[in-house]
Amino acid sequence: MEQLLPLTLAYVGMGIMLAVSCIGSTIGVTIGGNATIGALKKNPDMFGSAMILCALPSTQGLYGFAGFFLMLNRLLEMPVLSLGQGFAIFAVGVGLGVVGYFSAIKQSSIVANGIVEMSNGQDVFGKTLILGVFPELYAILAFAAAFLAIPA
Repeated sequence: MEQLLPLTLAYVGMGIMLAVSCIGSTIGVTIGGNATIGALKKNPDMFGSAMILCALPSTQGLYGFAGFFLMLNRLLEMPVLSLGQGFAIFAVGVGLGVVGYFSAIKQSSIVANGIVEMSNGQDVFGKTLILGVFPELYAILAFAAAFLAIPA
């Protein structure tokens, strides 16, 4: 019974991390996909470039999954989980989930704008790709912090 609260906190945090980051990626990819569908009406030859840009917000969900997997492995290695460790895993999970969520959505707004301008004949694929990576940096930082903060 003593282990119930720390384990519950840890698993809830891990679930939030996975779910919220994946929801952000789902919304982000959908925003990019919607922009692509509209842009294809003007320029049907740009699908390949637009698809690459649309995929950018999907990585935040992958960071959430990788964080979940790493935490689960660490959790299964621990014979006893203290309350502090349970709270740490919970906090790290919430942090990565929230950052992944907002990072994916903000990244998709850059991607969608680039896709619209590509449909207008502007050569902005490379610039959109570069600018789209900037919000990604914060998801990477959150993932790195989560990895470093997982209790031993």
